[in-house]
Amino acid sequence: MERSSETESLERARADAVPEELRTALVGERAYLVGGTIRDALLGRQLSDDVDLAVEGELDPILDRLGLPAHTHERFGTASVQMDGLGIDIARTRRERYPQPGALPEVEPAPIRADLGRRDFTVNALAIPVAGDLELLDPYDGMADLRAGLLRSIASGSFRDDPTRALRAARYAARLGFDLEGETESELRASDLSTVSADRVEADLRRIASEPSAVLGFDLLAAWGLLALDPERGDLLSEAAELSLLAPWGSLIDRGGLLVEIAIGPWDRIEAALRLARETRRERPASELFELARSHDDHILAIARAAGAERLDQHVSEWRRVELTIGGSDLIAAGVPAGPERGEALRAALHARIDGEIPAGREAELEVALAATGRSS
Repeated sequence: MERSSETESLERARADAVPEELRTALVGERAYLVGGTIRDALLGRQLSDDVDLAVEGELDPILDRLGLPAHTHERFGTASVQMDGLGIDIARTRRERYPQPGALPEVEPAPIRADLGRRDFTVNALAIPVAGDLELLDPYDGMADLRAGLLRSIASGSFRDDPTRALRAARYAARLGFDLEGETESELRASDLSTVSADRVEADLRRIASEPSAVLGFDLLAAWGLLALDPERGDLLSEAAELSLLAPWGSLIDRGGLLVEIAIGPWDRIEAALRLARETRRERPASELFELARSHDDHILAIARAAGAERLDQHVSEWRRVELTIGGSDLIAAGVPAGPERGEALRAALHARIDGEIPAGREAELEVALAATGRSS
């Protein structure tokens, strides 16, 4: 490969993505940096913290030399380690055979070029050796597709064998701004996600949802006929994605789980959130809205907020954080017997605090609480 800016990008990627300790453990091995790191380096994009390596040989000697905790999957010959802030997946090069559509593949060891042939798209079937001469392995013309901004499947039947590749196509197309090559799009639209377990589908949808371009990814799936996304859910997705970037919501919600729930979750939870949103539009004291909101989990609150329930900002940042300085022992000392009356008294004091009628403090809270029972302090 000629010296060029692309070559320099690959050299930097190789240096940044393979820590020195790992490079030492790989000495003498036929090891390759593959997939997204190569793709992103050639596109001039910031490299991910997730790195994929492929090795033509056994992994155990490498892991022994590393001496680090590793999560291994013997069936597929893979191991995952954490190094220098990177999540590194090391896989033995292999070929795959799918016994039936949607099934997990059967695998056997194979050389690197055969391994590249099992991958989803040509732009991900790129590799360079971890050490030695910088040779770009590109058996499926992935470079041409990178330059053209195209996602092209490597083999006919790719989406039949593994329909989750259609979900990955949405993630890559949205993230990279790529189009689908014509035959690839035709095969993708025929994907049958019902042949894949719900857990696998949800896992890939969560990966889409974790991206900054999540909404576009879901919109692409809907446009390809793979996701039934009605306009109301689509609007909620857009608003919820924006909401997840704002305080205090971003620290409260699981962005991936929330967007997936909006996209494919049960409609009764969406309805509950929409009802709550409608209730917040009525003029009512803060304490009444607090009572309405406190019975719902954070995801329903976030969906309601995405539907326009702006007053819920106060609920999650202020109202539900209010704590009384008095408790049951104070009411017992004041002569309030155990039972529902005591709970109602404390609730009255809490409501007065939330409505701003009294300041925090034992004297004011106790006066309201006792007044609610017909007593005085």
